[in-house]
Amino acid sequence: MAHDHQHTPLGHIGNAFKAGIALNVIFIVLEVIYGFLSNSMALVSDAGHNFSDVVALVFSWIAILLSERKPTMKFTYGLRRSTILAALFNTILLLVAVAFLLYETIDRIGSTDVIKSGNIIIISSAGIIINGLTAWLFMKGKKHDLNIRSAFVHFLADTLVSAGVLLAGIIMFFTAIWWIDTVVSFIIIVVILYSSYRLLIDSVSLALDAVPENIDIRAVRKYLGSIKGVDGVHDLHIWALSTSAAALTVHLVTDIRTDVSFISGIQQALLDKYGIEHSTIQVEFGGKSEPCSGYR
Repeated sequence: MAHDHQHTPLGHIGNAFKAGIALNVIFIVLEVIYGFLSNSMALVSDAGHNFSDVVALVFSWIAILLSERKPTMKFTYGLRRSTILAALFNTILLLVAVAFLLYETIDRIGSTDVIKSGNIIIISSAGIIINGLTAWLFMKGKKHDLNIRSAFVHFLADTLVSAGVLLAGIIMFFTAIWWIDTVVSFIIIVVILYSSYRLLIDSVSLALDAVPENIDIRAVRKYLGSIKGVDGVHDLHIWALSTSAAALTVHLVTDIRTDVSFISGIQQALLDKYGIEHSTIQVEFGGKSEPCSGYR
């Protein structure tokens, strides 16, 4: 059996993480200060959401750096799976943030405090620019890695939330209807829940060794069965090594004798067609073998 080890370099995304973290830390400080000075729970809620996103960015970046470390005798695939753990942790962090924001928002219901809508307009306008820029930084890599995709989705949602806060600030500025702030805060909470739902499903699935969403296992099986000389395909397993890499094992029953080039050719095709970079292929010549016990 042979292995094809071609890792996709992720070092280029480091600058996006650095810039995204720096921009949003500055913005969070401004949001918290102006949120309390303006008596705006919408701004404070948005700051809490942005804080959870920054923490998520930090853990995602650390996980990606760990995933690039070389394999060891103990961790034979390296630490690539840490990216899946980071995605799962980030989802849990978002849900904790939602619980806190929901409590604070409910506690503010009925408050008669005057809200300084002018400050809200200024800060939310800055939020649109900063969150939009951060989302743009992660746009390129969002198709290849769950952590990067989650960062893109989070900050795209943040951009829309900031636009909603801006709209609320404008309405309050001209009408003095302060309960709009509470309504927007609840909308922000709904947006967070919606954006974190898909990430939760994806990260739990990968942690349980589900087939990655970007790989069609039926198409892979069909391809393997169509190879000249292959009579049967069984014990096909595909799972995620990380949020950007997949592995495959399979048994191929053949009616011809094969060599290393037969296996390496299949491995290269699996990489080119389906992005599967680690494939282990067992060839069984001269007869129909039974699937491994427990995997029929």
